[in-house]
Amino acid sequence: MKVIDKIQEKVASDKVVFSFEFFPPKTEDGVENLFERMDRMVAHNPAFCDITWGAGGSTADLTLDIANRMQNTICVETMMHLTCTNMPVEKIDHALQTIKSNGIQNVLALRGDPPHGQDKFVQIQGGFACALDLVKHIRSAYGDYFGITVAGYPEGHPDTIGPDGVASNESYQSDLLYLKKKVDAGADLIITQLFYDTDIFLKFVNDCRQIGITCPIVPGIMPINNYKGFLRMTGFCKTKIPAEITAALEPIKDNEEAVKAYGIHLGAEMCKKILAHGIKTVHLYTLNMEKSALAILLNLGLIEESKISRSLPWRPPTNVFRVKEDVRPIFWANRPKSYLSRTVGWDQYPRGRWGDSRNPSYGALSDHQFMRPRSRDKKLHEEWAVPLKSVEDIYEKFKNYCLGKLRSSPWSELDGLQPETKIINEQLGKINVKGFLTTNSQPAVNGERSDSSSVGWGGPGGYVYQKAYLEFFCSPEKLTALVEKSKALPFITFMAVNKEGNWKANVNQTDVNAVTWGVFPAKEIIQPTVVDPASFKVWKDEAFEIWSRSWASLYPEGDSSRKLLEEVQSSYYLVSLVDNDYINGDLFAVFADL
Repeated sequence: MKVIDKIQEKVASDKVVFSFEFFPPKTEDGVENLFERMDRMVAHNPAFCDITWGAGGSTADLTLDIANRMQNTICVETMMHLTCTNMPVEKIDHALQTIKSNGIQNVLALRGDPPHGQDKFVQIQGGFACALDLVKHIRSAYGDYFGITVAGYPEGHPDTIGPDGVASNESYQSDLLYLKKKVDAGADLIITQLFYDTDIFLKFVNDCRQIGITCPIVPGIMPINNYKGFLRMTGFCKTKIPAEITAALEPIKDNEEAVKAYGIHLGAEMCKKILAHGIKTVHLYTLNMEKSALAILLNLGLIEESKISRSLPWRPPTNVFRVKEDVRPIFWANRPKSYLSRTVGWDQYPRGRWGDSRNPSYGALSDHQFMRPRSRDKKLHEEWAVPLKSVEDIYEKFKNYCLGKLRSSPWSELDGLQPETKIINEQLGKINVKGFLTTNSQPAVNGERSDSSSVGWGGPGGYVYQKAYLEFFCSPEKLTALVEKSKALPFITFMAVNKEGNWKANVNQTDVNAVTWGVFPAKEIIQPTVVDPASFKVWKDEAFEIWSRSWASLYPEGDSSRKLLEEVQSSYYLVSLVDNDYINGDLFAVFADL
């Protein structure tokens, strides 16, 4: 979706729009850390995030890769910077075609800074001289597909700012007219250079309106995180520092925590003044740091630390090709990135109803599904790579995870338990001790308000419903006892399969069971998660593979703990259990006396 459309939609509803900017880190560890941080920040529902291109196109390939992962794995509307520096038109088109094929629709078109070691921008042969040329090319070559954003400079472009720190009136007016040319050529949004004098920004907006620029103008706010970094950035951008800011920082410049606290206060006050003037957008230059940016939004009341709203039980995709998707099998609830990677090639994505799930082909398992960020790998080693003397030790691990005593699980990409799991975690702990090793679950819900902090989704004004669901591994003996007991419980449906594909179930192969749904004003009923036999058979390969590739692999070859895990992997069944009585049912009663 184009960012301009998201902004106009939210502003029309009198909502404030916020967004974040990131830059490509220099190391692999830095990139993985950025994605973990980004994942946490995106949970607060920014309208979009943008990623910079790098001075002189120095990070071009990395920027393209990060933008793709932002859009298709983190699932946030992504805007990619694109500059003219060292970029012949062939490279520019390669970048644009790449992001278009990845479902990205937003570009921030910039001239770019001079290449490293040079003082002035120089047009290369076969390239463009300025952002205006780039905007014209994008519109000419790609029509209306891309939303195009351009930069605005409240104090004038740095190239026009003199030794006295001020652009002449003539240069400022010329810069404004050039900005209007960019908008007239096809740009639909302006994001400003950083500033610390809000009066200068407000004057800039008024000046733009006076010459006929009508598109949204988004203020770029850079929180002050440390004193030296602040001086370096404002010096590079030739940004005016009001005397009161200098006076406030001087006594605390060597106290990083005090500087950061002041930066949060200043950023929030700047935003409050801007919002008070009717501007409903805020773009935060994060410098890849989350705390200050989120603290400013908390101070503004735009986010709540303890309450994160969800439009669906899973984070909706932003890729233009799958943006209408609203139904998924429940099996990948704790491994959403794996699901995205295994369904990336589908021609159509389910909307409204799951339909015939045997038509689309899931991607084959690859190393990709088992790759982990280094920090998560370290946590798994700490919490799961301990000596295992018996299956009871395995039971204990699963129990401790369900009780929140462990933060990681080989079967989850998430950090800790989902909020709704805590409703039933004591019951989960008890059945894990019995040898029913749970990997996925949800409690029964009968008409809970859709803004509930634990089970809510879909926004305010609705009601949500869930059938109790459990997924677990167990021995063939325990499965036999469970199947026998379920015969007396007509509301219980189950599917079970082992690593070799031996199948047991009391449902038909084509039965699709909606286990989550919501009722909202002026909408059809939404059913975002289902239990589907065909998808369960696909999921079982991944679920069983996790025993060896994500847990047993933590031990040396030939280790007795590794052998024990491989024995469980080869002999146990994976079971999916649904209690279809979401009003009076008790799914855990099935496990009594087992």
